[in-house]
Amino acid sequence: MSNQRQQKPTLTGQRFKTRKRDEKERFDPSQFQESIVQGLNQTGTDLEAVAKFLDASGAKLDYRRYAETLFDILVAGGMLAPGGTLSDDVTPTEFCLFKAQEDMETMQAYAQVFNKLIRRYKYLEKGFEEEIKKLLLFLKGFTESERNKLAMLTGILLANGNLSASILSSLFNENLVKEGVSASFAVKLFKSWLSEKDISSVAASLRKVGMDNRLMELFPANKRSCEHFSKYFTDAGLKELSDFARNQQSIGARKELQKELQEQMSRGDPLKDIIAYIREEIKKNNISEQTMIGLIWSSVMSSVEWNKKEELVTEQAIKLLKQYSPLLKAFTSQGLSELTLLLKIQEYCYDNIHFMKAFQKIVVLLYKADVLSEEAILKWYNEAHLAKGKSVFLEQMKKFVEWLKNAEEESESEEEEAD
Repeated sequence: MSNQRQQKPTLTGQRFKTRKRDEKERFDPSQFQESIVQGLNQTGTDLEAVAKFLDASGAKLDYRRYAETLFDILVAGGMLAPGGTLSDDVTPTEFCLFKAQEDMETMQAYAQVFNKLIRRYKYLEKGFEEEIKKLLLFLKGFTESERNKLAMLTGILLANGNLSASILSSLFNENLVKEGVSASFAVKLFKSWLSEKDISSVAASLRKVGMDNRLMELFPANKRSCEHFSKYFTDAGLKELSDFARNQQSIGARKELQKELQEQMSRGDPLKDIIAYIREEIKKNNISEQTMIGLIWSSVMSSVEWNKKEELVTEQAIKLLKQYSPLLKAFTSQGLSELTLLLKIQEYCYDNIHFMKAFQKIVVLLYKADVLSEEAILKWYNEAHLAKGKSVFLEQMKKFVEWLKNAEEESESEEEEAD
């Protein structure tokens, strides 16, 4: 038997070259455009037939590659050159959004065409959003009627959830804003959106993408005020939108104010300086004392790291509130403000379980510091308390309330004797 290793058999034969799969086909949208334009010319104004044609064509034509061309044709009739003018490559079709009738019924029918197309070919979703962003940047290149139709369609698509409100960022383009194009387009868009959904739904969509605080950017810097925004949209018949923006600005101002208050407290700024700052903000932002006392309470209670042990947290809270009682006193000049503060304390002690036993001690401290009056405490006890932890807190306050009532009766009898 041979000690030599047996050679393994080898395969021989002709070697075939394989086609490179990643070799890219030349980008040529003209032929694609011809096919779509021809199909639209055949289907005409029958949008049901248009939707069926687009559905069937997706199997034969490269929608993924030519998404921008496809959407350009459906909106403007042909491929768009930068700036929004039609390119001369192919004769455009007359059967497109820009050539359609300018009414909500027709725009809703077109919205259905886009909706069906994107539901059938999910990969077009991102491309469609990019297309709308681009079209908004081209607004100056379109006629007023074309802008109106695009605004109405966009509003419907936003209402249907086919688009994200992030597309509105294109309207903040400096040139569009400066010439007033953004604001007038926004009027049509929001009217269309609000005809389909209520303001709370619109607000939720705006908040989801951080657009709720950016609506002022529809106007140039010198007109970027709540007053101007409110007047412009109220005059255009969109009072609910102007009310929403006013409310958002107020919320934004409160958040900034609370942040600044917390910074001042952490720096250990003198109380007189903090009080002066708050008074200025109340005047500037038209904030009520009731709203302000709630912000002050939250800021004070957020200014320290609380002890994890229940028996130590009460002591820590009393020490902190003693320090800040002059600040609380400065903004409880009205009975309603005192009651607001009491409700905030109740809510806080309920939401933070370590404070459940501290409620009575906090209220008594603030009573002694002249922050809370006996009238406010009695009103809270008898009728104005929250349901949160009600039985626990009322039980805690029972003896102190009895003492207050007895003190009040003694005071009244002394006054009668003096008379």
